[in-house]
Amino acid sequence: MLKLERHPLNPLLSPISHHHWESRFVFNCAVIKRKGLFHMMYRAQGEDMVSRMGYAVSTDGVRFNRMENPVFTPASQWELYGVEDPRLTELEGRIYMQYTAYSPRGVRISMASTENFFQWERHGVIIPDVDNKDAALFPEKIAERYVMFHRIEPDMYLAFSEDLRKWTDFVSIAGPRKDGWDNLKIGVGAPPIKTEFGWLVLYHGVENTPRPTYRLGFMLLDLENPRKVLKRSQEPILEPEEEWEVFGGVPNVVFSDAMVEHEGKYYIYYGAADNHIALATIEKEKVFDWIGR
Repeated sequence: MLKLERHPLNPLLSPISHHHWESRFVFNCAVIKRKGLFHMMYRAQGEDMVSRMGYAVSTDGVRFNRMENPVFTPASQWELYGVEDPRLTELEGRIYMQYTAYSPRGVRISMASTENFFQWERHGVIIPDVDNKDAALFPEKIAERYVMFHRIEPDMYLAFSEDLRKWTDFVSIAGPRKDGWDNLKIGVGAPPIKTEFGWLVLYHGVENTPRPTYRLGFMLLDLENPRKVLKRSQEPILEPEEEWEVFGGVPNVVFSDAMVEHEGKYYIYYGAADNHIALATIEKEKVFDWIGR
């Protein structure tokens, strides 16, 4: 059975009481490895419960130094309640961040881009449909078009674009499984990683328990036609087990927005019960063995 291994230094990041913007919750993060460094954008909430994003950097992917102040904060009518759950993709030499904008009007998928993680160009709401979230961009074009995951509850969708601004051709590629650990709803976790076998996709699945339980699994999509699911985890690869994953702001949650290749392993960063950021890893060869079975 394919399982992630928690890092012994978990949790990696936790709230800081004297930072007003991250004094209560530090959780769902995006991580990208670039020029020898691990760059992290993470969601945090303070006493006002508005979500902002902080930045942290690491040389080894485990020990992160974080900025004292947030680097991405609400800046439009769509973001009055916060900016949430980033995913980072390097595409054509630039870093793009898909995130959820939350306001009294509901949630919307928004995008920003950067070259240095401190100065951001905002591209605004890119899918105006209400209650659409869990967006992640593929790292290259497929058949001359950009491709992006999104989620119209309860299914996981793809959308396609010529210019990264206008997204069309929404198609559901996977949904909940009636008797599975993901029987309530599913959504993409990290942006996909290209392998010789297909696009490796980390996703979260929610089980309809008395208090919904969030777990993680893998999917494999066809390289040329990502609408086609080649394989999917029958059992979760990570589920809430540690006390700090079971109890917290939102109990029974492991939720990931980040998967990075490093030294023959996949590093998967996840939010635990909406309180902390943690790391779990798995050897690439184990994943490839699972693909081949």
